[in-house]
Amino acid sequence: MALPKTSESPQLLKIRHSMSHVMAMAVQQLFPKARVTIGPWTETGFYYDFDNPDPFTEADLKAIKKAMIKIINQKLPLERVEVSRAEAETRIKAQNEPYKLEILEGLQEPITLYTLGEKWWDLCAGPHVEHTGQLNAKAFELESVAGAYWRGDENRQQLQRIYGTAFETPEQLSEHKRRIEEAKRRDHRRIGTDLDLFSIEDEAGAGLVFWHPRGARMRLLIEDFWREAHFAGGYELLYTPHVADIDLWKTSGHLDFYSESMFGPMTVDEREYQLKPMNCPFHVLTYASTLRSYKELPIRWAELGTVYRYERPGVMHGLMRVRGFTQDDAHVFCLPEQISDEILKILDLTETILSAFDFRNYEINLSTRPEKSIGDDAVWDLATKGLTEALQRKGWDYKIDEGGGAFYGPKIDLKIEDAIGRMWQCSTIQLDFNLPERFGLEYVAADGSRQRPIMIHRAIFGSLERFFGIMTENYAGDFPFWLAPEQIRLLPVTDEVMAYAETLQSELTAAGIRSRIDRSGERLGKLIRSGEQQKIPVLAVIGAQEAEQGTLSLRSRRQGDLGSVARSHLLQAATTANAARAAGLELSAS
Repeated sequence: MALPKTSESPQLLKIRHSMSHVMAMAVQQLFPKARVTIGPWTETGFYYDFDNPDPFTEADLKAIKKAMIKIINQKLPLERVEVSRAEAETRIKAQNEPYKLEILEGLQEPITLYTLGEKWWDLCAGPHVEHTGQLNAKAFELESVAGAYWRGDENRQQLQRIYGTAFETPEQLSEHKRRIEEAKRRDHRRIGTDLDLFSIEDEAGAGLVFWHPRGARMRLLIEDFWREAHFAGGYELLYTPHVADIDLWKTSGHLDFYSESMFGPMTVDEREYQLKPMNCPFHVLTYASTLRSYKELPIRWAELGTVYRYERPGVMHGLMRVRGFTQDDAHVFCLPEQISDEILKILDLTETILSAFDFRNYEINLSTRPEKSIGDDAVWDLATKGLTEALQRKGWDYKIDEGGGAFYGPKIDLKIEDAIGRMWQCSTIQLDFNLPERFGLEYVAADGSRQRPIMIHRAIFGSLERFFGIMTENYAGDFPFWLAPEQIRLLPVTDEVMAYAETLQSELTAAGIRSRIDRSGERLGKLIRSGEQQKIPVLAVIGAQEAEQGTLSLRSRRQGDLGSVARSHLLQAATTANAARAAGLELSAS
C-alpha cells in the first residue's frame, strides 16, 4: 500500500495540522501548567512542543490520546479569526503563554488564529478541517516524546516534543505501523553489530567510525566500483590533505559562514591549521596551480576525501550523522556552454552508480536563485537553463524549488527510495560562482582573454558512511552476492573432509571469491543456522560423498536448496556473478 505524503495531499495536510491542535488542547486539559509553543505538520505526521514542569511518560501519551478521541467525537469547529496585533497580545497575556508572545513578534499582519471549540485557540495561518468530526479517531497515533530546544537554540529553554501521526483511514495507519516495525528490523546500527561491520567507540570519541574487517571489505568493494565508474566517466582522481592553514578557510569563506561546524584550530610551527570540513578549496587550489586553457576544459576531478565536522551530541545517529566521514566529492570546471552536457553526464553517472545498489526510484528537486545570492543575472540564467536542459534531456521528472538554491548557485538534489518507501537525501549537484571568484580562477579563452570557469560541485553517495547505512537498511543486511563480505561459507561435516574444504577455499580465494571455513565442529543444523543468521549468500555443505566426487551441496539465500553442484561449476558461477555485480548466483543444480 502506498502511503500519501502530507505535502502531496491537501486533505491530509489539514488532518495532520488539525490533529496537532487537538493534541495541544488535550495536553492542556490534562496538564494545565503546560505551555504551548509550535505544532506543525511534517511529511509523515505532526508534532507539538510543550514547556511542561514534568516529563511526559508513556502513560501520559495514552491519557492524551484518550482525551483527543473525546475532542474528536465532540465535532468541535475549527474557525479562522483575524485579529489586530493588540488584540492578539491581550489574548496571549490573559492565557499566560510567553512563547506565543515571542511568536507574535515575528508575525506579519494580518494576524490570524484558529479556535478549537470555544475554549482553545492558537496563533495559526491554517489550513484546518472544518470540525473535529472530520478526523478519524481510529486513524491516528501518538508515537513518542523527545527533547527539543525553543527555536532550535541549545542555549534556550528545553522543551518536550510529542510526535504523532494521522491518516485518512485505519488501513493507512496500520501500514504506517508495519513500516515502523520493519524499519526497526532494518536498523543499520543493529545490523552493523550483528554482522560485525562497524562500531563507534566512546573511548575514541563520539561520531567517529571504526570499520571492522567485514565492513572494511565491503567499503573497499564500494570504493573500487566508484573509482572504475569515474574513470569510465572521464574523471581523474585527486588526493588532498586533511588539514590546511586557517587562511585558506578565510579565503574560501568557510571560517565566516561555517565555523560552528568546524573543529577548532591547531597550532604548528606558529601557524594555525584547521581540519577540513569540505574538500572544495583543495580542488580549487589544484586547479589554480597552473594557468588553464579553454582547450583543457572540462576538467573532471573526483576524490574520496575524508572530512571532519562538529555535530552536536544530540543529533549524531549511527552512520547517518557522524563527525568524521568520507565524501565522494567531485568538481567539474567547465565553459558556460558546456554546463548542460556536463550535468547530463553527471546524471548518467549517478544513475549508473545508484542502480548498482538497487536504488532506481528517485525524487528530484531543482532549486533556483534565492533572494540573497551572488553573481550576475546572466550567469544565473545560463546555469539554471543548463540544469533544466540536462534534466529534460535525461527524461527525469523533477520539481522546482523556487528560491531554494544556495547563495552561490542553483542546484539539483536527488532523493532515493528504499525498500520500505522511505526517501533519503543522497546525491547533489551544485553550480558555484563563489569559489572561482574568491580564488580568482581563470582560463585563457579562445580570444586570448582571461575568463572565469564554471565550477560544479557533485556528490553521488553524499558520504560513504551515510550511504552505507542507507544501503544496509535497504537490504536489511541481506547484501547482494557481489557485495557480501563473506560470499560462501564452507561447512565441513567431519574433520576427514577438512583438507578438501581447504583446497576449495584456496581455489575460491585465487578466483577472487570471499569464503570462510566454519571450523567450529558444531552439528550441521547449527552450522546452517549460524550461516543464515549472518546472512551468508551461499552455504556449501561438504561431507564424505562431496569430497570423494569433487562436489558441494549448496544452499542459496535467494534460490534455496540447489543440491549437489560440481566445484568447477561453483567457481565459474561465482566469478561470473562478481564480474557482473549480480545479486545472486545464476546457478542450477548439476
